[in-house]
Amino acid sequence: MATSSNGNEKALSPEQHDGLLHTLKTRFDKNMDRHQELEWAGVQAKLEAQPEKLWSLHEMERTGGEPDVVDHDKQTDEYVFCDCSAESPKGRRSVCYDREALESRKEHKPQDSAIDMAAAMGIELLSEEQYRELQKLGSFDLKSSSWVKTPDNIRKLGGAIFCDRRYDTVFVYHNGAESYYAARGFRGLLRV
Repeated sequence: MATSSNGNEKALSPEQHDGLLHTLKTRFDKNMDRHQELEWAGVQAKLEAQPEKLWSLHEMERTGGEPDVVDHDKQTDEYVFCDCSAESPKGRRSVCYDREALESRKEHKPQDSAIDMAAAMGIELLSEEQYRELQKLGSFDLKSSSWVKTPDNIRKLGGAIFCDRRYDTVFVYHNGAESYYAARGFRGLLRV
């Protein structure tokens, strides 16, 4: 069995397993506009076959992400889950961009970084393109913002990028990678 970064097994109790599947199915059924023409039975079969993915979805849910299916990759036959909470997940805010940024801070360090948290959860940060695709499914981050994968050329110069939605438009901004704010977290993506 795989273990998390803190040494705990990545396994759910039977109650957590059943509760999570119920939550995911309820959200799936309530938001069919996000995944038209997909059926829950196919998603559940994939989840049951990959318990470590269920653990990652549990972490997404636990931190306030409200994960839901947003796509089905026909080439790889993978369902794509993404954080669909209205605002950037509360349990993942006040984090800088990555480990290098965290270690560069001399004082007032945040608890963690977006890249490290995502890796520990078994998910990946959205790219700018994926973030824009998510915004086609609803209006997200109207009061918050979310770190997104930063191109290497920007990161090498000390920066990182984040996005939000204001005035019915998706905006991309930059900040020092070591910065962190109470209203900025990150959204994750998981392929199952």
